[in-house]
Amino acid sequence: MIRGFLLRLAIGGKGGEDMMALLLAQRIILGKLTFAEVPSSLKPAVKEILVESGVPELAEE
Repeated sequence: MIRGFLLRLAIGGKGGEDMMALLLAQRIILGKLTFAEVPSSLKPAVKEILVESGVPELAEE
């Protein structure tokens, strides 16, 4: 699912930004947050995670 993203994170992606994107995507999946509430700087990474997690519809504004 999000193996590629986690691999990039482990190899030394953008560190904090990647972790924050993962956290925000999880909150969206759980229904605690909407994609529209995600800061614009993190939207591409959050969208990637949501698409790879099989829920691309949650990445719509």
